[in-house]
Amino acid sequence: MIEFRSVTKQYPDGTRAVEDFSLVIPSRKTTVFVGSSGCGKTTILRMINRMVDPSSGSIQIDGKDIGGLEPVALRRSIGYVMQNSGLLPHRKVVDNIATVPLLKGVKKREARLQALELMDTVGLDRAFADRYPSQLSGGQQQRVGVARGLAVDPNILLMDEPFGAVDPLVRSDLQEELIRLQRDLDKTVVFVTHDIDEAFYLGDQVVILKKGGHIAQVGSPAEILADPADDFVADFIGANRGKRALHIEETATGSILVDDDGRPAGTLTGSVPAAGGRAQP
Repeated sequence: MIEFRSVTKQYPDGTRAVEDFSLVIPSRKTTVFVGSSGCGKTTILRMINRMVDPSSGSIQIDGKDIGGLEPVALRRSIGYVMQNSGLLPHRKVVDNIATVPLLKGVKKREARLQALELMDTVGLDRAFADRYPSQLSGGQQQRVGVARGLAVDPNILLMDEPFGAVDPLVRSDLQEELIRLQRDLDKTVVFVTHDIDEAFYLGDQVVILKKGGHIAQVGSPAEILADPADDFVADFIGANRGKRALHIEETATGSILVDDDGRPAGTLTGSVPAAGGRAQP
């Protein structure tokens, strides 16, 4: 479990990126921070591995204040995946994945074998092991980045807009891959995005942020969609427009779901659930 307690981050120029932020991030779930640029979501993420230190307040991981931990050791125990993968261009794929284990003293042969196994885990053919990052597609590079983030088998995986720079089809594939990985590996994932659809698709817990890291609403996607906290949240998630505002329309061939713009959005495939229940097929 990760817990923020009244955390503030103020930079030397007086800018408060995050102000009095408190939140519990549950273990073995995916928590997604979502908000527009400048809301503090990346700063919050980077405080977890002390790439950024808070100006005040405290952050605890499993009850231990990380302010007393050595920053480099902490970073090497937490997986980190960033936008554009951040791979070392002069190192082959297998060596990029093995970077942190080697720094932690794992023997080169063992680290490379583990790296090959991680390529299997993230769905990347071992034939790419001896290629350089520039020889891979954007989606393949991101898979390498995820494998590198998992290389020390961390309990916590931080992901800073990792799929933001790839095309929509590749992004969809990577999202599916992350869901599969989380189901198989059971990590505590903290994910940052500006895309509310991605947040709702991936998150067990979604945290919608306003400027300064102020929490507008926190909850499951279903809870937020069913009951937006205020007009800001309703507008941010598009609760009353487009594909969020669906209604049933009867056609000559049956009932379909239509969005607020009149575009067909899908069909109903099960019975309407009772309050608090799930639809049965």
